[in-house]
Amino acid sequence: MEKMMIGWIIVGIVIVLALLWVGIYNGLVQARMRTQESWSQIDVQLKRRNDLIPNLVETVKGSAKFEQGTLEKVVGLRNALTQTPTDDHQKTMALSDQLTSSLKSVFAVAEAYPDLKASNQYNKLMEELTNTENKIAYSRQLFNTTTATYNTKLQSFPTNFVAKIHSFKPSEFLETPAKEREVVNVSFDDRGL
Repeated sequence: MEKMMIGWIIVGIVIVLALLWVGIYNGLVQARMRTQESWSQIDVQLKRRNDLIPNLVETVKGSAKFEQGTLEKVVGLRNALTQTPTDDHQKTMALSDQLTSSLKSVFAVAEAYPDLKASNQYNKLMEELTNTENKIAYSRQLFNTTTATYNTKLQSFPTNFVAKIHSFKPSEFLETPAKEREVVNVSFDDRGL
């Protein structure tokens, strides 16, 4: 009777450990999937922006003497971004950051063209691109948050054992461009303005 009881205890422990293992494994899979899903949100917004850029270029091109170099840079970066492998997150975001800066240049240069600023189509495109840029920024934050959660699971005990055995790999954070990390110099004149 005692041997039978010990046998049942051992079977019970094995079942509990197996259930624990399955629960940890499934938690890792869910965290990895959330990270992948949050990247797909970035990808969707990048595609949306890439689809809007040709319309912007055509609208701006109609304005006489608009800086051709600025438009060529935007188109070149857009093309490079569409040809970047989807799994190269760092390169994708580096090109995206450059494209964002170039779009800001287009908007800044457009300020010198009153006809363009008055164009309903230009203003609508500018608003859509601005909204898309905001969505990209939010999606980047979401990706980094889900990456932090996933990577924490990969490094926490006992999940790290299951992760190592099943070859789960950490996800890389999206970094802030160096230009955006620079300290902004603010100066006030004598009147406090």
